[in-house]
Amino acid sequence: MDTRQVMTERPQVHVYVLGPARITVAGKPAPAELLWRKHLALLVYLARSPRRARTREHLIGLLWSERDDKSARHSLSEALRVFRRILGDTHVRADVDQVALGPDAITLDCDQLATMGAAQDWAGAAALAQGDFLEGLSVPEANELETWLAAERLGWRARSIEALTRHAEAQIAAGEFAEARTTALRAQALDPTAEPAVRAAMRALALSGDRSAALELAQRLSVDLRERVGSEPAPETQRLTERLRQARVGRRVVSAPAGARARGPLVGRREALARLIGAWDGVRHGNGACVLIEGEPGEGKTRLLDELLDRARLEDATVSSGRAVPADAAVPWSGLAGLLTGGLDTAPGLAAAPPAALSALAMLDPDLAAGAVGSGDRLEPPRAFAALVRAAAAEQPVLLALDDAHDLDAATTGALPQLARDLADRPVLLVVSAATSGRRLDWLEMLRAHLGRDLRGEAIRLERFDASALGALARRALPRYDEEEIARLVRRLEQDTAGVPLLAAAMLEAIVDGFRMTAEASAWPSERRTLVDTLPGDLPPAVVGAICLQFNRLPSAVQEVLAAAAALGGRVRAATLARATGLEGAGVDRALDRLEWDRWLTVEVRGYAFAAPIVRAVLLQEMVKPGRAERYRTASGA
Repeated sequence: MDTRQVMTERPQVHVYVLGPARITVAGKPAPAELLWRKHLALLVYLARSPRRARTREHLIGLLWSERDDKSARHSLSEALRVFRRILGDTHVRADVDQVALGPDAITLDCDQLATMGAAQDWAGAAALAQGDFLEGLSVPEANELETWLAAERLGWRARSIEALTRHAEAQIAAGEFAEARTTALRAQALDPTAEPAVRAAMRALALSGDRSAALELAQRLSVDLRERVGSEPAPETQRLTERLRQARVGRRVVSAPAGARARGPLVGRREALARLIGAWDGVRHGNGACVLIEGEPGEGKTRLLDELLDRARLEDATVSSGRAVPADAAVPWSGLAGLLTGGLDTAPGLAAAPPAALSALAMLDPDLAAGAVGSGDRLEPPRAFAALVRAAAAEQPVLLALDDAHDLDAATTGALPQLARDLADRPVLLVVSAATSGRRLDWLEMLRAHLGRDLRGEAIRLERFDASALGALARRALPRYDEEEIARLVRRLEQDTAGVPLLAAAMLEAIVDGFRMTAEASAWPSERRTLVDTLPGDLPPAVVGAICLQFNRLPSAVQEVLAAAAALGGRVRAATLARATGLEGAGVDRALDRLEWDRWLTVEVRGYAFAAPIVRAVLLQEMVKPGRAERYRTASGA
């Protein structure tokens, strides 16, 4: 093969100009003389010039204007001699008038970044954004070169910041909050006043539970903007900061309580999360849609939905969520009531809702009664609810989420298809999560049948974790384990948990805390059994032991509140738990924050419920004796 062809296809000289300059030749560090200040500046300047060519006079004036003509021409000739020796005669062309580099003489990382950015390969572009253009290089005696360097730095800094910020946003969408924080802070380091980068870092910090660090970053940005630019943060930044100043975002804990371990990223659900976030992004910039999340209990439906809700609550959006419990099935319109009180009733834009709609729904949410004065028309709850959502959506996009919809009342479920159709021309996303194993839900099958036909949207089906997903989960939880240990652990997890994420995560957390599994293991579940119809005694001893160990690791006050929640069951309010335990309100609130953060309980305005009913059942059997449970019930007044 022709040597020149090889060099054309695979350039041997790579110049890294984004950050401190570095040059490699055939993969090895370049000779030192190629990195001399003026030699480096000349090489990069030529490579960035039109057609990679300049006149001798221009180059002499650029780099050696302080010298006499003879000395300047000699310096240029010496630089070209170095270039020819290292790059090859075929790649350096010079005559009496002009100097040029061959098109394949060198590759520049900045050119690669530009190509990747044009292709929206933000991960690849971000990897190249290692700092300012020719960082640290200065040739004070060459004024024209300094002017050129300043312009190049400004342009490539903007491109680098965009690449890093876009990549950070993609990492946030994938649930990689620690990685997103690092990426966004690299962008912020290039320009502390780059607000999109700062906002990305703030979101990553908040979503990983470090709200104080996010607010500190916002404060630093405000100071930098005033001192450097003489301005205040953009409205979008101010709104995000204001949300983070609250102890909670939409009634959800956004900062890790004292003593709680950092919340790990979502594992094994990257594709499902991407589809869900993609649906939300589509709605924010277009028309309405409906998404179903289906799967067995314990497969991560609630966690997946929470990931979307947490992100949306940090955006300019109205977010309303409700979660059904078995008792809701007997209460007409309890599902709509949950959405009303779960965030919709405080949405901007409701002032423009028809009074008749407010009147019709006041029976479900008394807070709406004030706006219903003077209404005469009578609307059915579904039409009235749709009118409220449309009013809210005129102000900003709306996310409506119904979790554990298998426990919804028949009135709400019967209205869902028409509700989705009524909102199809507004920026509204309706997300319905339901456990379908062992159940036939006619309304869900009907809703699913409409998707892709007269309803825009899709169904996301979650499956149990396979060995690969369990391995990823185990590596995150136990980074010191070698691959052989991970493989053994995965086999045990497959046997004991059947790949149910809830149970696998419980076992891994217990192992982190020192839990030692016995050698014997009983495979679970038995044929045709799922988590829906599993009793605590059906679970392998290792799973039960792991749950009990996690309970015992909680502070005593937190144990007390969790035990009371298990005894009272269903959906229980904080005030009821305070009466049951005899704890002060603030003590109960702190305990509930910890239980919510650790995902023992989920929260909405109507109260707290166990994230997984099987966990409640285990606690009642193993940790909460009947007498203790009865005392909680008596003290609570239930």
